[in-house]
Amino acid sequence: MPATADALDSDRYARCIAVSKRVRWDIDSDVIRGRAFAREEKFLPDGLSRAHLLTFLSAEEQRYLSQVQGRTYANVFALVERFINAKVLEMSRDHWLGDQVALEALVRFCDEELKHQELFRRIERIAAATMPAGYAFVADANAVARAVLSKGTWAVFALILHIELFTQAHYRESIALDGALSPLFKDVFLYHWREESQHAILDELEWRRLDATLGEEERDRGVDEFIALVGDVDGVLRAQAAADGRYFAATCGRMLTNDEMAALAAGILAAYRWQYILSGARHPQFVAVLHSLISDAQARRIDAALASLT
Repeated sequence: MPATADALDSDRYARCIAVSKRVRWDIDSDVIRGRAFAREEKFLPDGLSRAHLLTFLSAEEQRYLSQVQGRTYANVFALVERFINAKVLEMSRDHWLGDQVALEALVRFCDEELKHQELFRRIERIAAATMPAGYAFVADANAVARAVLSKGTWAVFALILHIELFTQAHYRESIALDGALSPLFKDVFLYHWREESQHAILDELEWRRLDATLGEEERDRGVDEFIALVGDVDGVLRAQAAADGRYFAATCGRMLTNDEMAALAAGILAAYRWQYILSGARHPQFVAVLHSLISDAQARRIDAALASLT
């Protein structure tokens, strides 16, 4: 007799639990291990920072820009995991008196996300001890979380799956392959990736479970809210790109020309839009899941919104 959809889903939750137990790690003993960053080390690979495209910067300046962007990269993950955790905790309520395997999987998810937030707070402190004074991460994590969570759950889960899929792609396709990166920075995202791989599975399960309860009007509203969330994310990125450009210019060791400043600002924003929006929106798994839930007309609305960011 073939397994039911509910039984198959329960098995997927159970497999996530098993992997969570197997890959469990500790911030101090596994990741940081008493290490610090060094000024001569690159943080983000070129495929993410796109620093190599700014040819008016020397090799040393491109490396420094990778450090500035890498510091922001860790802070962005600390920020998004604030609202991810809150939403997953909320969704776990549906399983309190139901599937206890699913409940355990989501509770583990939340425990791991809390650990990740602490890891990224630690990385910010380590970076601050190495890099020049004056860096600012301009977004307030709680304010951003409140804004995201004010939208409907369908849209929020679309954003969450998008984020957790691009974290995996970034590690596998860029960070893992670059032998010139800081060993500490590389390990941070190795261990982060190991747990996030399970989170993306759970995100999809919960998003599909929710979607199955919605009517067309609710889903269409969710599409509009997802587009609005992408716009909100872009607003955060524009503010941070401007702040990082100012910080780099003030601390890179030379005076940049007006043309160089303009190219730097445009280059950082383009890199951030790629890192945090477009690389996720174009992820094959995200595209497949999204398009399985929405109509062609809704897909065109999303595509038009994303096209404005390229």
